This record gives sequence, C-alpha cells and structure tokens, in this order.
Amino acid sequence: MGRRHLVLVGLPGAGKSSAGRILAGLLETVLVDLDDAIVRETGRSIPELFAGQGEPAFRELERAAMRSALAGEPRVIAPGGGWAAQPGNVEEAEPLALLIYLSVTPEVASARLAEDRDRPLLHGDPYRRLEQLLHDRERFYRRAGFEIITDAMTPNRVAEAAAVLARQYAGW
Repeated sequence: MGRRHLVLVGLPGAGKSSAGRILAGLLETVLVDLDDAIVRETGRSIPELFAGQGEPAFRELERAAMRSALAGEPRVIAPGGGWAAQPGNVEEAEPLALLIYLSVTPEVASARLAEDRDRPLLHGDPYRRLEQLLHDRERFYRRAGFEIITDAMTPNRVAEAAAVLARQYAGW
C-alpha cells in the first residue's frame, strides 16, 4: 500500500490545526482543515452555519468535505472535534488514512481556547463543555490507530511525533 492520508482527531484545543500545519510542512504536503474548507465552500462562518442550519446540516457539510479531501492526493487532514463521533465517518476514512488521536485534558484544552469565541459547541463554560464532549466522544477518538498525548507538548513536538508515525505506518 502506498502513502496514506493522515487524519488528526481529538477535542477542540488538542492541536489538530496548529500541529497539523507544522506536520504538513515537515512532510512537504498541505493541511486540509475541514472547517476552513467548509467556510470557503459556503461563504459562511462555522458559528453562522450552526446558527442558521444547525449541527446536523453542518455535519453533512463536514462529511462531504472529508470525502473530497480523501479523494485527493494523500495529505494531512484536520476535521472538527466532532467529526469522529458521527456514525460511519471513521470507518469511511480508515481504508485511506492513518488516524491519529491527539488527546488533551479538558483543563489544558480550555486554557488553549481561552481567547477563541468562534466555537459554537463551547459557549457557556468551556471547561464543562469540553469535559462533556470528551465523555461523549472519547470512545470514537480511541478508534484511531495511534494516540499522542498533547497536554505538555508544543505544536512542534506534536507534529514531530506525528511525522514519525506517518513515516513508519503511512508510507511518508
């Protein structure tokens, strides 16, 4: 089997986008950030999409964006934190991608996201919301082939660890 995509899964604040950009640079490819792709495609922000169309419609856009990304040349893909918890998404990606779970505690994630106001699912008490999201989603994240515990790591270190996995297990 040739080179496979790398899909980074985990909570908001785990480093999927920040470490993903660095990882893409290390592997001389591009990062496909699904949220950014959806914003480009629709011309609307993620909060606008959630408010106007609701989460189920957003999840369909996300599923379509992932299918499109997986159909292209192998690259680093960073879906939103809820992508892995949607029925069928992990199974659809697995034959084409190495999934890496970037784990993070709710404490660290909420500190990393303290200034981020563009996350509809974290409104209110971000720590409590992240705690609930981890409870609801962790079993899906754990279906990834590998886990990198990011709590005490910089995005550069996370990217370096992911690059090792990419080279050993995904043909990079």
